Amino acid sequence: MAFDAGGTDPAGGPVVSSATTPERRSAVEQERVETMLREIYERRIHFNELLGLKVASLTPDRPQLTFAMRKDLVGNFVQGRLHGGMIAASLDVAGALAVSLAVAEKHANETAEQIGHRFNRLGTIDLRVDYLRPGMGRHFVATGRVIRLGGRIASVQMTLENDADEVIATGAAAYVVT
Repeated sequence: MAFDAGGTDPAGGPVVSSATTPERRSAVEQERVETMLREIYERRIHFNELLGLKVASLTPDRPQLTFAMRKDLVGNFVQGRLHGGMIAASLDVAGALAVSLAVAEKHANETAEQIGHRFNRLGTIDLRVDYLRPGMGRHFVATGRVIRLGGRIASVQMTLENDADEVIATGAAAYVVT
């Protein structure tokens, strides 16, 4: 065992940590994690499937979802603008995907199956959306970025951009991760 420099445990003594760092999951196991995440966010959460959300990037620091404008996503039928509920939902899902990836990175030594069990406890506890521009466009990209991943709560910022690279909306959310 080794002592963690500068840390103390709740009893006031030094924090003891393992002298060896756990191995990162293999490339094959990482592919299983990414396949599982795509499956969950595109097909197993049927609401996401109904909305047409697709995982565009699983980059841990800025994962992205995309979706195409469809007539059933229109909120303002006169101008053909994207519905505000669709904007909020896409930002929420982008935030949850970002948290899922952050949890998978935090536990990089765990298998896909172990990581999958962690997602059973993930949920939105607060969501704020700022609508900045009318939801006009043919395609949209929602991006999430974890600001802080704690032991129980994750804080995330999200953006939604259209195909002209205009920011349509931003969001901030908190997710329970215990």
